[in-house]
Amino acid sequence: MGRVLVNASAIGIYGPHGDEELTEDCLPGNDFLAKVCVDWENSTAPVDTMGVRRAIIRTGLVLSRNGGALSRMALPFQLFVGGPIGSGKQQISWIHMDDDVAAIRFLIENREAKGAFNLSAPNPVTNAEFSRALGKAMGRPSLIPIPGFAFQMMFGEVSMVLLEGQRVIPKRLLDMGFMFKFPEVEAALRDIFSQKVPT
Repeated sequence: MGRVLVNASAIGIYGPHGDEELTEDCLPGNDFLAKVCVDWENSTAPVDTMGVRRAIIRTGLVLSRNGGALSRMALPFQLFVGGPIGSGKQQISWIHMDDDVAAIRFLIENREAKGAFNLSAPNPVTNAEFSRALGKAMGRPSLIPIPGFAFQMMFGEVSMVLLEGQRVIPKRLLDMGFMFKFPEVEAALRDIFSQKVPT
């Protein structure tokens, strides 16, 4: 396997792009989050000259029952007041926790894996589609839109990723033969909400 360093970055590096398809070949954005990601990725660049293989993982919205953004997004649905956030048209690039872990392991074990890799499912969805799938998985309606300003109050700076959206494709992972267990959001959310909550 040799020496390898995994730099954990985020798809926020691309900045908001609406419906435009984003792959690892796209340039970084100019907003605050993008600049933080660029600086973080550059901080590990010196290992490239030390014979250490560097894999940069740009992770999307990780779906897990145990904390993270999903638990906050699910709260209104638990109260039967869930629905799309803002316009609902913005793209969400997501990944099931199981695929996230499997992809990282795949990159560590694959000697050809170096450079940037998007860790997001191959099928991004709009926020409205995500909300419908979330409501269905939880057995709740998805009818009441959540105003963007209210969501921003809950999430702060990070909320802009969900309010403005990104359509990110894991091109390099797919090209290397990685197989997603959960390529579709409905199956991913159904799996998560069928799990028992740890006590």
